[in-house]
Amino acid sequence: MTTDQLILFALLFVLFALLIWGRWRYDLVAFLALVIALILGVVPAEQAFSGFGHPATAVIALVLVISRGLSNSGVVGLIARRVSDASQSVSRHIATMAGVAAALSAIMNNVAALALLMPVDLESARKFKRSPALTLMPLSFATILGGMVTLIGTPPNIIVASFREQALGTPFRMFDFAPVGVVCAVVGVAFIALAGWRLIPAARRDQDSPTDLRDLADFIAEVTVAEDSQAIGKKMRELDEVADEAEVAVLGLVRGGQRLPGLARRTEIKKGDVLVLEASPAGIDKMVGALGLEYAGQDRNRSVLDGEDLGLMEVVVPQGARIERRSADGLQLLYRHGVNLLGVSRQGTRFRERVRRLEIQAGDILLLLAPAERLPEIATWLGCLPLAERGLQVVQWHRAGLAVGIFALAVAIASFGLLQLAVALAAVVALYALLNILPLRQVYESVEWPVIVLLGSLIPIGQALETSGGTDLIADGLVAVSAGFSTVVVLIVLMVVTMTLSDVLNNTATAVIAAPVALQVADRLGASPDPFLMAVAVAASCAFLTPIGHKNNTLILGPGGYRFGDYWRMGLPLEILIVLVAIPTILVVWPL
Repeated sequence: MTTDQLILFALLFVLFALLIWGRWRYDLVAFLALVIALILGVVPAEQAFSGFGHPATAVIALVLVISRGLSNSGVVGLIARRVSDASQSVSRHIATMAGVAAALSAIMNNVAALALLMPVDLESARKFKRSPALTLMPLSFATILGGMVTLIGTPPNIIVASFREQALGTPFRMFDFAPVGVVCAVVGVAFIALAGWRLIPAARRDQDSPTDLRDLADFIAEVTVAEDSQAIGKKMRELDEVADEAEVAVLGLVRGGQRLPGLARRTEIKKGDVLVLEASPAGIDKMVGALGLEYAGQDRNRSVLDGEDLGLMEVVVPQGARIERRSADGLQLLYRHGVNLLGVSRQGTRFRERVRRLEIQAGDILLLLAPAERLPEIATWLGCLPLAERGLQVVQWHRAGLAVGIFALAVAIASFGLLQLAVALAAVVALYALLNILPLRQVYESVEWPVIVLLGSLIPIGQALETSGGTDLIADGLVAVSAGFSTVVVLIVLMVVTMTLSDVLNNTATAVIAAPVALQVADRLGASPDPFLMAVAVAASCAFLTPIGHKNNTLILGPGGYRFGDYWRMGLPLEILIVLVAIPTILVVWPL
């Protein structure tokens, strides 16, 4: 093993370890790995940023923008509401929603498809009074399955197609993935609708995290003891009479940024202290008026308890959101933006005390209180997704038809080879912007920049691994492990290994590393590379065992009230089923 190979393998090992750990953002980890590789000389300086100009990177960015345009047109939301029926049985509801989810994910980014369908599914659960945990995991899995059907359905397909172009001169075309993808999607959706949802733990079936959090019979608020407050000099227990009259529970006292132990009943109140209260908004307002208190930050921002134009919004935090790994205080939500974070739900556990200082994690549900007209803008700024339907006002029939027509025309032109896919998609984005289907500002907001940085950073490292002979070593190892067995067994081993990596790594990173290995394995065996590349494409998309393997699984973590160990119960048999149906289909469509 050469020095360059040792450095690259060590770098990839640390990279994978940090990605699995998840403490640092995956885009930062990948970019740091690229910088280290450049400093150590294993990636040539002239290839430092070649990944950012790679066709796969451009296509993924364009698909994200087009998905936003299709969402803006309202056509997707309209379809979802038309097919949703809360009175259906669980199996029938899942079959309907999962079928729509899979179909939409074939033509748009699967994260965007879930973001549009999740509010519809939650509303159906509320109407029929069933736990959203029964239906959200099937919905997430269906969007992942649907992404396998077309080239643009999921990033791994785009990456695999680009590697085929480098190796053979031509990429996979738009619908080359369809024969295998459709079989996997149909079988997968049938499984989760008929049997899979029944494997969800019974303990989750009585949970409704968004509804529990939204129940504001009482909530937690923090009020400041002003200079002229009547509470100064009194002990906490002396507030009982006023609190009882206002129907407020005094939960504690914060002084100097630290919560005092217990209820601090014998503590004398001083100027600047913060009282932690639990009550209805009206009750807290009454308490504030009776004692001359101030809402936290009132001196710099109008109290969010004042006025009648306030609204509540539940949002879920995806990976890469602005608020992820930060607190409300850290973002100064109240002081600068007039937004009060009332509560946080994490995997079914509610946080309401000192939530402003709680570090927010991907998958959390946040309950926001702010002026109603600003809530959608605030959710977008935070990078969060609303958990309530947005209504029909965004649907403009002429724009919906126009958006779909432009996109369909571009797909047809690319499919017939009249234009390269990247060029056709770029034309769609340009027309969306010119026709105001997608405002220019949203063009840049729609691109998921962490994914672009991840891909742009890993592609040069993957190319260096291939150039140094590192992929040859991995391929030789896989072939050696399968020595004495048929080529089909090697194909199965490759698929299982890739699928396992995808369960703990970002699926984009998995595809970047596994695709060149697949080409080398095929070369060692003297077989066609197509079945091996197709196996990698399917396996990299199948991340069903954990909430960290795919963003959609993270998005449903909070709304469904799931635990980390809930996913494998339905995910493991689904992954086994995908292997059982994908391998024979690949061998028929793409012979060895």
